[in-house]
Amino acid sequence: MSSSVFRTVPASADVVIIGGGVMGVSTAFHLAEAGVTDIVVVERGELGCGSSGKPIGGVRAQFSDPLNIELGSRSLRAYREFPQRPGSAIRLDTVGYLFLLDSRQQASDFEAGVELQNGLGVPSRVISPGEAGRLCPYLSTEGLVAAAYSPADGHARPGLVVQGYARAAAGAGVTLATHTEVSGIDTAGNRVVGVHTCRGRIACSTVICTAGAWSARIGDMAGVDLPVRPVKRQLAFTVPLTPPAPRIPFTIDFSSTAYFHNSDDGLLFGLADPGQEDGFDTTWTPDWLELFRTAARRRAPALAGMETVGGWAGLYEVTPDHNALIGRSGELTGFLYATGFSGHGFLQAPAVGEVMRDLYLEREPFTDISPLSADRFRHGADVRPEAHVV
Repeated sequence: MSSSVFRTVPASADVVIIGGGVMGVSTAFHLAEAGVTDIVVVERGELGCGSSGKPIGGVRAQFSDPLNIELGSRSLRAYREFPQRPGSAIRLDTVGYLFLLDSRQQASDFEAGVELQNGLGVPSRVISPGEAGRLCPYLSTEGLVAAAYSPADGHARPGLVVQGYARAAAGAGVTLATHTEVSGIDTAGNRVVGVHTCRGRIACSTVICTAGAWSARIGDMAGVDLPVRPVKRQLAFTVPLTPPAPRIPFTIDFSSTAYFHNSDDGLLFGLADPGQEDGFDTTWTPDWLELFRTAARRRAPALAGMETVGGWAGLYEVTPDHNALIGRSGELTGFLYATGFSGHGFLQAPAVGEVMRDLYLEREPFTDISPLSADRFRHGADVRPEAHVV
């Protein structure tokens, strides 16, 4: 499936979705499946070229609040069913997620989270350091207090998910306009009436912003405050390993944010650099690897000396409380948004696509997403800040 590069865009549409990553194409698919026929997705580059371009994306329902648990659980189910609907293989590998905990406070917090998750049908549990070591033979359990593990979690390929949703959406009549940059949003009174792009204007009554790290700019065009900032995140791949790496969970050292998991014929390493400045630069800089190696020497020593063969840098779309912005503008009729996922966008994309469909059709979503309104930073809302991990 290839998207189209347009000399001009359609003169009008019912819905213009800004951003052709996983959130944009999931929204387009769910709208088209519900019978919405006149949809244009505009993407400044290729589909999935932003945060959705990461090589492997974690999928999980281990969160500390009911709303994120629901979004994760529903999306996990959709990913398991993806070969049937919309009908594509996404290389889902249900290896589980393993959080490594090295303090009593962390263990206590995760015990409370597991209790909440279990009540919502998530099969997570707190396990001993010894069991964690059996699940992931690379670990040094020295200093570990406990771990949290859910066998239903895992990872998949974001690029395949984007292609699968986009192919199905295009088959249902959605226009996918790549290499098409948005330059402005027209309003009349308090309503959206059009979108300006480098390939022409599209008259429309609804805009859905799924522009990821660039969403604040789109919001500014419409006069809607979307507090999203871009932060670079980097990862690296090992050389092919001989003998092959054992099949391990998606493993995260909670204190350092260092993580690793299987990737084709080797391992993938990642870590959130606490000193990373905001910005749109996505140049991969191998120097950050020393941060990972420092954490690995303590928690998984065999990984610290492994040779790497390149890496990748992308952008997290971060909000002040590390929770998403999902909703409908109360000031500008016809402006909806799903952005600011702070590293959780891929794992929540199927469920959020459903939510955006229902918001557009003015139906009740499967769960109350009002706590994720962008207005919460003006009025306050009861959403617990999520730890900034993958």
